[in-house]
Amino acid sequence: MKRLILVVLLFTGFAVKAQHNPDDQILSDNWDVVGGVDFKIVKDSEMYAVYTPEIKKHANKTFELEGYIVPIKDGMKQTKFMLSTLPINQCFYCGKNGVPIMVLVEMAEPIKFTYKTIVVKGTLKLNPGNAMDNPPISLVNAKSI
Repeated sequence: MKRLILVVLLFTGFAVKAQHNPDDQILSDNWDVVGGVDFKIVKDSEMYAVYTPEIKKHANKTFELEGYIVPIKDGMKQTKFMLSTLPINQCFYCGKNGVPIMVLVEMAEPIKFTYKTIVVKGTLKLNPGNAMDNPPISLVNAKSI
């Protein structure tokens, strides 16, 4: 009988779902600039960023972002990673929230991985190529501040 109740509860939607805590999401004017970028899908394997005039004003200039490290490779020291508005321990691909805004960061010197937010400053680069091959927005020669 207990098994039957458990099965019924699971199938009626009382199971715990991974959701993000809105209090963890980083909001800032600079993330709003990055978040304004739209995408044009040409075909299944091609997608190009459509940059707003606002982000174009910041291209090739110093730009600062606070966010969470999303590692690309294993290791406690990171030199190249994605920076996200949401922490890595939250489910990016579940629920209604979708994938958070992310920017590729290439550090001038390695930074230790942390689950806490970091602030980085670097040169904002816009990649006009296929976004399926390379991230459309990056911070290069970045430093932790």
